[in-house]
Amino acid sequence: MSVFIDRGDRVLVQGITGAEGSFWTKHMIELGTRVVVGVTPGKEGQSVEGVPVYHTVRRAVADVPADAAMLFVPPRFTKDAVFEALDSGFAKIVAVADGIPLQDAIQIRKAALSCGARVVGGNTSGVISPGLAMMGMFPYWIERVYRPGRIGVMTRSGSLTNEVTAMIVRAGFGVSSLIGVGGDPVPGARFAEMLPDFQSDPGTDAVVIIGELGGSMEEEVAEAMESGAFRKPVVAFLGGRTAPAGRRMGHAGAIVSGGKGSVADKIAALEKAGAAVADRPRLVGELLQRALGAASRK
Repeated sequence: MSVFIDRGDRVLVQGITGAEGSFWTKHMIELGTRVVVGVTPGKEGQSVEGVPVYHTVRRAVADVPADAAMLFVPPRFTKDAVFEALDSGFAKIVAVADGIPLQDAIQIRKAALSCGARVVGGNTSGVISPGLAMMGMFPYWIERVYRPGRIGVMTRSGSLTNEVTAMIVRAGFGVSSLIGVGGDPVPGARFAEMLPDFQSDPGTDAVVIIGELGGSMEEEVAEAMESGAFRKPVVAFLGGRTAPAGRRMGHAGAIVSGGKGSVADKIAALEKAGAAVADRPRLVGELLQRALGAASRK
């Protein structure tokens, strides 16, 4: 099994005729993703990589049923594109745009929750189940880093993700599913909301969390572990250990304020809940080996 995206899912791409949309659509297809239809207003009748293009999402799904929506649209249009997908019944949406206005992001999350849908992003590389399917913008050398396996990954950071995942593979593991929730202050989906999927996935033995300072997503994972809602081993690496309080570092969501959101607080919460926290990315694989060895002896 996989989390969020599988080879059987039929994907609609919004913004498919743009430079990013067409480039990554080709790559997604090459990695096994079933891209069945695209949408760009004013481009109906065209095709990209053999995928038919329609004016609107509603017109597209009337002819070509789809299960998930992939958005390659500018930040200022992302909210309208998400709403269009929600209105057509999509429950799985990935939006990669960086710089979605905060008010739009709040409205996107509220609308998705009200529909029982899940939006991954913005400011994300997307989601991938190696060897099965991908929705997003993972590089062409992905096959060297993202090997199929039984370790789930959830991340707020694109650059750290490649490094940490390489360490997972070097330790002899592979990835079942990777979810990039994004680095914005209000992501469409949060770590703790994805945990039930990893918990119920028989193809996932443990989860790696790649977090950073700011927000409370990592503490929410700790709460899920302490309550028993998530029972598989967790290994974490958190960036931004030396960042001063009150200063934003990199991502818009990576800011410590009001005495909350510091890496030290997150580490304390995760370790108290039983997670193993790596001081350096290269130690993630070693901690996985220990955690899974301990779990097998229980």
